[in-house]
Amino acid sequence: MNRFTVHVGTALPLRRSNVDTDQIIPARFVPYFQLTGQGNGLFADWRDDPAFATNQPQYQGATILVAGNEFGTGSSRESAVWALQKAGFLVVLAPRFGDIFRENALMRGLLPVQLPALAIELLWALTEADPSTPVTVDLETQQVRFADRTEEFEVPEAARRRLLDGTDTIGDTLRHEAEITLHERARRPLLPRTRSAV
Repeated sequence: MNRFTVHVGTALPLRRSNVDTDQIIPARFVPYFQLTGQGNGLFADWRDDPAFATNQPQYQGATILVAGNEFGTGSSRESAVWALQKAGFLVVLAPRFGDIFRENALMRGLLPVQLPALAIELLWALTEADPSTPVTVDLETQQVRFADRTEEFEVPEAARRRLLDGTDTIGDTLRHEAEITLHERARRPLLPRTRSAV
């Protein structure tokens, strides 16, 4: 997993609320346990509309998705996170996220940032007026900066540390490998033993 410290990028405004994981990537595009090809299914049922934001040339290369309230509700589909990442998004800004989506995103290195609805509205207006508007997402200070505004956000400290270090939960556990080994060695003699039937 790549480290996430400070990211400066452009944003794609997604003026939709209650976007569930089946709308992020419909089930027919989900090849289980495969990371490849997920980006092609992102918002597949909406991309037939030429006016949809991802089809607009001015938003090509955007790395920050600015979404409405309740983004990522629905199933625990991890492919929703993979699809966003494969399409180039590093950050999703929204007033509120589905809990499971938020946890999946944090574990996979996609940063979900909860901002007030008014800040999201302002970002939509700014990025629609000028798609080249730079947006800074600073995980070190836990701030989002755009135009002349600074918005604070919170990320659980354990997840924040993993993102800053570029490690996942397994890597986090392996930091304690020496202590785990010592514990396992001390524990073995205490385990119950099965006697032979003979």
